Amino acid sequence: MDALKTSCGAALGFAVLVACAPVSMPEPQEGAAFFAANCTSCHGTGGQGNGPVSGDLNPKPTNLTTLAQRNGGTFPTARALSYIWGDPEQGHLARVMPQFGGPMADDLVPLEVDGVLTPTPRALAGLLAYLESIQD
Repeated sequence: MDALKTSCGAALGFAVLVACAPVSMPEPQEGAAFFAANCTSCHGTGGQGNGPVSGDLNPKPTNLTTLAQRNGGTFPTARALSYIWGDPEQGHLARVMPQFGGPMADDLVPLEVDGVLTPTPRALAGLLAYLESIQD
């Protein structure tokens, strides 16, 4: 019960912080820097899944420029965030891509996900903005 109180208190604290303090949302350029540092070896510089180590991976890296196209023309923010940050139902052994969570959770911004402001690591919010900007 104490964990629930702490969790609810943290969520309420975040909501109050968002309502009271101006928060600058990351721009696609910020996400591009994260992408260049963490994603290009597998997904390639353009995000098409053709990075230098992609040939050795099974399954092959996803073409990140077609996420919206494969989702009826809408960028799948919730699904992408869940996969990148680390879906608890998919452990490291069930996926090739590393999970990006942990220490990132110290710098949160309110990202709108399916109509709900969701506390999201700033680096990942920037990455999502970048990925949305490179859709075909």
